[in-house]
Amino acid sequence: MPHFAEGIARFQREVFPAKAGLFARLATAHRPGTLFIGCSDARVVPELITQTDPGELFVIRTAGNLVPAHTPGTDGVTAAVEYAVTVLGVRDIVVCGHSACGAMTALAEGHDLSTAPAVAAWLRHADASLARAAIGGGTVDVAALVRENVAAQLANLATHPSAARALAAGEVRLHGWVFDIADGTVEELPATASPVLAA
Repeated sequence: MPHFAEGIARFQREVFPAKAGLFARLATAHRPGTLFIGCSDARVVPELITQTDPGELFVIRTAGNLVPAHTPGTDGVTAAVEYAVTVLGVRDIVVCGHSACGAMTALAEGHDLSTAPAVAAWLRHADASLARAAIGGGTVDVAALVRENVAAQLANLATHPSAARALAAGEVRLHGWVFDIADGTVEELPATASPVLAA
């Protein structure tokens, strides 16, 4: 991992000094305006895609950008959503899927995940997405599944009490995006209010 050490040194030498004022403010205040829920995929970097500074996004990354529907008990996703909405007071929540998603490809193509049982169990949170994308039978198009999955995860997000309260009060807006890795475009899905974004 020598390139990490080189990267850290370059950050400390070139990047941090130019943003020292920002980091000084961030050392005592944390008020991001947006919760960004994206895929764990290393090719999908929220801050790079949105060109935001540190402190602007509160980020949750999960395999397949999945947000389990709320159930009694606690988990990391629920806790992070609740913290972002009730403590940080985010005004926007983005669920971002992406092209060539490994999780969605595995579901669409029916990959054998018997050697990865935790992954298989986690992907069950996309069962509704898979069912909607498979209407009419036959094969499931990965791109269509990615879009269905973003919509399904937005619906799951709205089952979380903190998000449901904020939505009912008009304090937060939901957005569904799909990032295309090959051409850098970001499409906002029609169910949301904002227009399509282009790279």
